[in-house]
Amino acid sequence: MAPQCKQITPFVPCTDLGAQIAFYRDRLGFVLGFQADNYAFMRREQVAIRLVEVDSSIDLHTPERENSFYIDVEGLDALYAQLEPGLADLPEGRVRAPFDQAYGQREFHVIDEDCTLIFFGEPVG
Repeated sequence: MAPQCKQITPFVPCTDLGAQIAFYRDRLGFVLGFQADNYAFMRREQVAIRLVEVDSSIDLHTPERENSFYIDVEGLDALYAQLEPGLADLPEGRVRAPFDQAYGQREFHVIDEDCTLIFFGEPVG
């Protein structure tokens, strides 16, 4: 059997591990699988992320360090409707409701506690 790549699991830097765990759990529906010191592994269905706490003196909000990742989904509008109550009280500019992109994807965007941009998307039509 030929080798297969199964998934990509991004490492996401954060300055407050507890706050990021709560964000991904409470607002995006991820489940904490493992936590130790400055590291946490979280999963939602087949999607996983690895949160890594960095020193709080590191400014993760500067445009030069912009971090982002893309989560391919099925049923984008239903997922957004499910998550919307937990996203509704985020500050303006942290959530972009579903919309169609010129490149054939329907997406919504969420910015986490340390300015990482999370894209959720599926093919249009």
